Amino acid sequence: MTVANEVKAGFEFKPGLEGVPATMSSISYVDGKKGVLEYRGIPIQELAAKSTFLETSYLLIWGELPTQEELEAFEHKIRYHRRIKYRIRDMMKCFPESGHPMDALQACAAALGLFYSRRALDDPTYIRAAVVRLLAKIPTMVAAFQLMRKGNDPVQPRDDLDYSANFLYMLKEQEPDPLAAHAFDVCLTLHAEHTMNASTFSARVTASTLTDPYAVIASAVGTLAGPLHGGANEEVMTMLEQIGTVDNVRAFVENSIERKTKIMGFGHRVYKVKDPRAIILQHLAEQLFEKFGHDRYYDVALELERIVEEKLAHKGVYANIDFYSGLVYRKLGIPDDLFTPIFAIARVAGWLAHWKEQLGENRIYRPTQIYTGSHSAPYVPMEER
Repeated sequence: MTVANEVKAGFEFKPGLEGVPATMSSISYVDGKKGVLEYRGIPIQELAAKSTFLETSYLLIWGELPTQEELEAFEHKIRYHRRIKYRIRDMMKCFPESGHPMDALQACAAALGLFYSRRALDDPTYIRAAVVRLLAKIPTMVAAFQLMRKGNDPVQPRDDLDYSANFLYMLKEQEPDPLAAHAFDVCLTLHAEHTMNASTFSARVTASTLTDPYAVIASAVGTLAGPLHGGANEEVMTMLEQIGTVDNVRAFVENSIERKTKIMGFGHRVYKVKDPRAIILQHLAEQLFEKFGHDRYYDVALELERIVEEKLAHKGVYANIDFYSGLVYRKLGIPDDLFTPIFAIARVAGWLAHWKEQLGENRIYRPTQIYTGSHSAPYVPMEER
């Protein structure tokens, strides 16, 4: 059957599966034309203003907001499981200092499966334990690798600090300012879930094979690492540094449009207005600059956003979440190559929600293809090639 015949037979090819529904889900909702993002029906603006990352994680994974007692029990278990096995620390010591933290995180997430290899996917106790371990240990792994690649011992978690404050503490062994901890917690909430993106699809495909949840998260981390997905926030800061000053912005935008090169931090496959998460992040950045000092690259970012809207708004190209997240993270003292691992720390909540949902009515993913090669080709003997 030729390509044309396969298309006529109903095999319609859409590059990247754009717009093709891959599952039915009640976890999150996006309306890209109106700039709406909801977790379990609750607007992201409400959660960013009133909730915490762990409460939001509970909502995503279990489907409803916890009671006070449920939330306290959830938080307590996560505090208790923050520490990682010494063998995982020893493994991390063998990683090259020049290795990217996302590669280290993927290896460590997969390694967790060696220590918790029981696959009781029909056991609610096992599922809860896996959720707790992954949410608790992933931040510890990221912070540990950051210190160990500099030749330092990792900082042990502090049980008296909440989730976000503890992560910032483990990076620097210094208790963070309350505003910094709050801003970081909001960032995690904003990044926690975003419907059927590439890494979430990867997680669900892996989950559909009924492998363990640690392999599910490791596969999603590997997908998130790419510059077209989670890695974009690193690229934004590199771009702002290359532009340098406000005076260089217009020429940069016009040159990028002429050469048809992507302007990092702008445009989205779903949003045709400004990403609602970017709006919240911009307010956070301004609060941090007011308290801890201005960042000159913020001026460059503002001018860049203004000119991009002037030139490309008619095409639905606006700032996305990656555009301001790097500015916030840098003000918090976080190195650029940790931006994507932090994205992963947050998105573990969404991935686990999709893992759990996938298990509910599982069917292994098995898409088809449209074959474009030849048929009945002869084997050519070695001496004739």
